[in-house]
Amino acid sequence: MRDKLILGRMIPTGSRVHELDPRAKITAMLLFAAALILSGGWAELAVLAVFSVIVLTATKIPLRTYLRALRPLRWLMLFVFLFQLFAGAGAGAAADSAAWTLGPVTLTAAGLSGALLAVSRMALLIVFTAMLTFTTTPSMLSRGIEGMIKPLSRKGSTGAERFSLMMRLALRFIPALLEESQTILKAQAARGADYEEMKIKEKARLLMSLLVPVTVGAFRRAEELTTSLEARGYRIGAPRTSYRRLSWSGADTFFTLLFVLLLAGTLTMRLML
Repeated sequence: MRDKLILGRMIPTGSRVHELDPRAKITAMLLFAAALILSGGWAELAVLAVFSVIVLTATKIPLRTYLRALRPLRWLMLFVFLFQLFAGAGAGAAADSAAWTLGPVTLTAAGLSGALLAVSRMALLIVFTAMLTFTTTPSMLSRGIEGMIKPLSRKGSTGAERFSLMMRLALRFIPALLEESQTILKAQAARGADYEEMKIKEKARLLMSLLVPVTVGAFRRAEELTTSLEARGYRIGAPRTSYRRLSWSGADTFFTLLFVLLLAGTLTMRLML
C-alpha cells in the first residue's frame, strides 16, 4: 500500500530545483495553478505542458515517476471526465453540429473537448504538485509555508507556527498510518483472508474493518507524540533556532520570475485568441 502512494515522497537527485528555497517553489506552484485555471483552450494548455515538462526534466527525476503520481487519483480524473462530458453535452447539443447519440444521451464534440481539457488541467496540476513534494522535504515544505504566512499574521500571533506544526505532523502521520494499515492487512491475510478471490462487497467489508484499529492507532500515536513534546519542553511561540535557515537567492528570484512570465503569457494568449 505504501509503495503505491508515491505522491508526497521526497526523491533526492541533487538537482538545482532541489536546492531552491521552498518559498520559491510554493510560489511557483501557485502561479502555475493560476495559469492553469485562466487557460482558455488547447493552445495555452500546450504551452503550459511544454513548460512543465522542461521544469520536470530539470529535477532529474524520471517522467514515469511523475506519471505514477497520477495513479491514485485516476478514478477521480475519470469522474471529472464523465461529469464534464455529460454536462457539456446537454449545453452544446443544439449548437454543435458534431453530435453522437448513445441511447438517451447525446454527446457533442464541444463536450468531449471540454472534458479532455478539464482532465488535462487536473493532470498537469497533480504532476506539478508532485514536483513540489518530490524536491522538498516535509519539514522544509512546512517551514516554507510558515515563512510565507508569518508576514501576513498579526504581530505576536502564533497562528503561522501552529499551522506549520499541524502540517508537519500530518505529513509525518500519513506514512505511519499507511504502515499500520499494511500490518493489519497482512495479519488478516495470515488468518486466511484472500483478497484476490474475494468479491467486491467482501473486500469493501474487510477494508471497513480497518477503520477501528487504524483510528485507535492514530489516537495512540497522537497521545504519545503529545507526551514526547511536553517532556522536551516544546512550547508554541517560544524562541528557537533552526538547523537550516531559509535563504532567498538569485536563483529563487529567477525561478519565480519564469512563472510570473508564464502567467502573463497565458493571459496574453487568452486575450488574443
